[in-house]
Amino acid sequence: MKRLFVLMAAICTLAMLPLFAQSPQSKEEQEKALYEAIDKEIERQTTVLDLADWQIFMIDSTLTHDYKAMAAEIDVLRQSKVSNPTAYMTTQDKWFEAIYQSYLRILNEEQRVKYLKSGASKAKKARDKRAEKALAAEQKKK
Repeated sequence: MKRLFVLMAAICTLAMLPLFAQSPQSKEEQEKALYEAIDKEIERQTTVLDLADWQIFMIDSTLTHDYKAMAAEIDVLRQSKVSNPTAYMTTQDKWFEAIYQSYLRILNEEQRVKYLKSGASKAKKARDKRAEKALAAEQKKK
């Protein structure tokens, strides 16, 4: 089960790469890729977590909003010609944390346990560790 989640998360991430790649794509192609990635993620989560219809709606809304906002922020960074990969990772972490917190509010206790066991807690720990490192590096500069 855990390997399946990791594999599916990797596939969804790979499906989203065209959204953030440097190659020029039309807005329509980017939006189409975004919605396809969201649909695949919702299908996977519906199967793994046995979601109710209202939960599917809430997760779809969350992913649509947060992925669009993340893509917009990354696009601003790209247009500003930011070359620091940490800036891009920080932006992604911010939005993945927002998605994580939304999921915890949407899912019931049994689903939450499955969600956390399927790799979400490991991703959360990695985000927290990167945030700690960034904070420590910022404090050293002062």
